[in-house]
Amino acid sequence: MSSARSPAYTPQEYLALDRVADEKSEYWDGALYAMTGASRAHNLIAVNLATALNTQLRARPCEVYAADMRVRIPRTYRYLYPDVVVVCDEPQFEDDQHDILINPTLLVEVLSPSTEAYDRGKKFDSYRRIPGLVTYLLVAQDERRIHLYIRQPDNQWLFAAFTEAEDVIDLPAIGCALPLADVYSKVSLPPSAD
Repeated sequence: MSSARSPAYTPQEYLALDRVADEKSEYWDGALYAMTGASRAHNLIAVNLATALNTQLRARPCEVYAADMRVRIPRTYRYLYPDVVVVCDEPQFEDDQHDILINPTLLVEVLSPSTEAYDRGKKFDSYRRIPGLVTYLLVAQDERRIHLYIRQPDNQWLFAAFTEAEDVIDLPAIGCALPLADVYSKVSLPPSAD
């Protein structure tokens, strides 16, 4: 997340600006944060994830969105842009523009050096406020590393890490499996230090 561009805006002012802007911004409690350009690896990973999920969900009533679907955090003034979003219930939107999803099932963030702390910290704290969110994936782009968080019935989050090329991530909330080899297809990674 880059630095704030301006003083406080209302949510309505933000949406009016963001819906016509050439570049998108996240909205956090009145401040707008420009979304900076993504690296080649970031783009490849996001497309690989969206493709793998969409292929597996094609015949089911789930929808996959990549990059440009805003998510509203309930009971806050926050609109965020995950890298990949999956909704497996009937999609619910904040208004008739259908560009602000309020009930995601799975959210994915592809990490970069400038956003990793934010994605792991404040952004995840916000995402956890979404009642229907069950799965959160944090995907490194500079090494083979995916962190999976799954909401448990007691509202705690179960954590698992995946780092091997042959690993397959089971996503029971949406009935999918993600092979790491597919997620990192065509991405140049440094040799592992094994």
